[in-house]
Amino acid sequence: MARTDSAVLPGSDRVQPWVLQTSIIVGASLFVALCARITLPLPFTPVPLTLQNFGVLVVGLLLGSRRGFAALALYLTEGLAGLPVFNPTGPGGLAQVLGPTGGYLMAYPFVAWVAGWIFERGKKSFGRAVTANFAAEIVLFAGGLSWLGILTHSLSRAFLYGLYWFVFAEVIKIMVAGAIAAGWQRVHRSES
Repeated sequence: MARTDSAVLPGSDRVQPWVLQTSIIVGASLFVALCARITLPLPFTPVPLTLQNFGVLVVGLLLGSRRGFAALALYLTEGLAGLPVFNPTGPGGLAQVLGPTGGYLMAYPFVAWVAGWIFERGKKSFGRAVTANFAAEIVLFAGGLSWLGILTHSLSRAFLYGLYWFVFAEVIKIMVAGAIAAGWQRVHRSES
């Protein structure tokens, strides 16, 4: 049977690669949006505790550097277009990207890229996933704290608002995302 340009081959349930890849990227952006809904506002900082960046780490590890970057670039585009994908405690849209959490949001595509890039190289183990997540978190907090420093005109206030309260939760996110990625790799290898 000759290959066609349609999304699904006639008489077959085989999906064309571009449709599958696009679906994966869109699905990943929606996964991060769902994670963003799980938010705990903290009264002493304008930055809420959220599972959003956990979703970014998982997407980067499972999709790899290129697709992870694409999924998070799409996520930002969705948010800038006004879709309710960012955490619900903020104003949404461009105002949220320009607000206190904007540095974290703008870093997301790069966070996913770093996590995916490191995890793609070498044995896909729990240790490598944790290392990839740790490096990705450095990128995340560099972006977030830099932006908070610009908004508050104080690096010490940026660290107070955007880092200290979150370290414990970030360690848990790094470990759980690493366990998910390592488990996914084990299941995927056993199916091959």
